[in-house]
Amino acid sequence: MGELHEVVVTAPHERSIYFVVPDSIDDPAKVSGGNVYDRYVRDGLRSAGWQVRMVLVPELPLPAGPLSNLPDGALVLVDGLIAVRESRAMAANAPRLRVIVLAHMVISLVSAQPEDPSERADELDRERAALRSAHRVIATSEWTRAELVGRGLADSGDVVVVHPGTRPAAATIPSGSGGRLLCVGVVAPHKGQDVLVNALAGLSDLEGWTVTFVGSVSTAPAYVDELTDAIARASLIARVSFTGPLAGRALDAAYGNADLVVVPSRAESYGMVVAEALARGIPVVAARVGGVEEALSNRAAGLLVSLDDPAALAATLREWCTNALLRTELAAGALEARDDARPWSATLQAIESVLHEVAHATAAVAV
Repeated sequence: MGELHEVVVTAPHERSIYFVVPDSIDDPAKVSGGNVYDRYVRDGLRSAGWQVRMVLVPELPLPAGPLSNLPDGALVLVDGLIAVRESRAMAANAPRLRVIVLAHMVISLVSAQPEDPSERADELDRERAALRSAHRVIATSEWTRAELVGRGLADSGDVVVVHPGTRPAAATIPSGSGGRLLCVGVVAPHKGQDVLVNALAGLSDLEGWTVTFVGSVSTAPAYVDELTDAIARASLIARVSFTGPLAGRALDAAYGNADLVVVPSRAESYGMVVAEALARGIPVVAARVGGVEEALSNRAAGLLVSLDDPAALAATLREWCTNALLRTELAAGALEARDDARPWSATLQAIESVLHEVAHATAAVAV
């Protein structure tokens, strides 16, 4: 919030950008795909010579919108969460700025939908107003782009897809049993950890498997309580562990000790965890949802199951645990996918292209 007061109204620099993001961007306790993407954009643009001025926005609404202090004609990249929440400020300030929205998700789809139809309509209106006031919208998957356009939230010509990248990582050495399962993501209903626990309850007769959940347990405490109760009822306490959020070497170590990454999500705009697993040569079992099929760049590297279907997931995991040939084939496919992993440098190059396009737009900027 302090950085909002440090904004100086000056003429825009040729390679200068204001990046409006949640103030949790560097918070190790609030790891998310959106924050990871935003950090790589920030750091990558700075490395490429851009002057990146960060505008950090807290969770609580501000008395004045985060765009109101920015100079006329400024090039501004706004995280989609902030853009939708501050849709009025977007509409009021976008005419005098050059605004690009970074849409990590379709917010009106993944947010908790209110029961009142008028509130749902208001939520859609806010998202539509925010995205349509921008000069360009960067979507992180083709699926997200199709949803934004199909729902009338953005014009097709304004949306550019820039997939997340992955960083180089050592290939994981699989164990003989394949029983080391890993699930990465905030422990919350939309990530579907309950689907995985329910599936594993049907595999108690199989020896040798364990599952590690990596992700914050403070976001949805009631859900975490229900999950731990279900684990206890299924007598799985000895096989299940929760690490909390991990980053850096600790996260690398978690991936390094995994044979299979399981993604039981109910909503995924892309599936960065899928891409991160493949970048390490780890096979994936994931729910067929959102942009996950895009992230699973090599279909020989993983298996997709029906959304929110514990029985289907249990059957697939049983096959994984009992079929050594299947594990070998999927591991080979994952290693092939690792060789073709998209680097973050490609993501940054695509984003720079969008920034340059908008920065050199000839449309007059109104005061």
